[in-house]
Amino acid sequence: MTHRQIAMAAVLLGLLCVPAHADDARDISRDTLAPNDGWAAADGGTTGGSTADDAHVFTVRNRSELVRALDGGSSTPKIIRVAGTIDANTDDDGDHLDCADYATDGYGTSKYLAAYDPRTWGSAKPSGPQEEARQASAARQAERIELAVGSNTTIVGLGSSAVLKGASLRLQGANNVIVRNLELRDAYDCFPVWQPNTGGLGDWKTAYDNIWLRGATRVWIDHVTLSDKGHPDEREPTYFGRNYLRHDGLLDITNASDLVTVSWSRFADHDKAILIGNGDTATGDRGKLRVTLHHNEFESVVQRAPRVRFGQVHLYNNRYVVPAGAHDYRYSVGVSTESAIHAENNAFHTPGHIEVADLVKSWNGTALHQSGTLFNGYPVDLLAIHNAYNSGSERDLTADVGWTPTLHTKIDSAATADRAVAHGAGAGRIP
Repeated sequence: MTHRQIAMAAVLLGLLCVPAHADDARDISRDTLAPNDGWAAADGGTTGGSTADDAHVFTVRNRSELVRALDGGSSTPKIIRVAGTIDANTDDDGDHLDCADYATDGYGTSKYLAAYDPRTWGSAKPSGPQEEARQASAARQAERIELAVGSNTTIVGLGSSAVLKGASLRLQGANNVIVRNLELRDAYDCFPVWQPNTGGLGDWKTAYDNIWLRGATRVWIDHVTLSDKGHPDEREPTYFGRNYLRHDGLLDITNASDLVTVSWSRFADHDKAILIGNGDTATGDRGKLRVTLHHNEFESVVQRAPRVRFGQVHLYNNRYVVPAGAHDYRYSVGVSTESAIHAENNAFHTPGHIEVADLVKSWNGTALHQSGTLFNGYPVDLLAIHNAYNSGSERDLTADVGWTPTLHTKIDSAATADRAVAHGAGAGRIP
């Protein structure tokens, strides 16, 4: 055989050895939610932008392209494929913007702190030039990083490294939306506001969630990773005796949002992970806020995994990891006003200073169904232990939540799900 023939044979052999999926990868951008996969499968299911015509299928690589594809939150069926890392804190030319670029009208952190120091300002709500400058500066940042997602939209990351950095996706009044295979990190607020009367000691309030559902319906969030990566709040300074927070929630589901499934996702390195229902007096949420959370991982999350008001929430086959040295941990499952959480076969891993009774916290809640829970490898009854340890300070919870989930995938044992979630949850891990 000649050298030319050997070379040709090598080329042909190489072609034969290329995996079939290398040039023919499954197009997940037109996937729809499977039947019975949680609450988002109700009322016709969730299809996102799967019916989009070719003119409304976009591959976006920067903020400007993403904004154009979102089309101001229009309801036209659309598929948006995110390639690489997109930084929301950029101008129209793609140049990065930092907090100093947004500051206007003479705003300055040191000026703001001097103006509203409780020792001289007192407990009144901030007002005057520096608060007005803060609001104007915050509006400039919001204009860049708050991105409206409209109905009939699919947003999907390409490959295993699609990242949306610094953005807050707003699904306000949207219906039929899918967000998959995407890392959303560091929705960083440059201009927190001081609230003197919050919590008795005052606190800093931030403006942005990585994803916020406000009056949204039929939403499927799958294989996403949400975190503060890049700017963890624990590294921020303390002002007025309180941590200068820069992040709000990772995922908030509020204002009568309904029929939501969150699956195979990872929530990490954050204080307040998921809020379902934002107020004890928001009685318009009754009959809404029906949410399924399954096969998700909560790692290094301080609280709200989730905290629920009013909603019927199915919480099954999730994995919770509290790392050693996590002395700021507060709780995982928050039972609040008129909530009806049905928790099945979830696994918790915690260091020795955290007890089973710490996993559940109740505020005006009355019920929690739980079964199949594992705590550091051992079966436990969350409800019984919560009531035994907290009866002196919190209302005992009943197991009757008034409903039984029927829309769900196969519910595995906590141990089986724990292993599967550890290896399969998060962006870049769709089978």
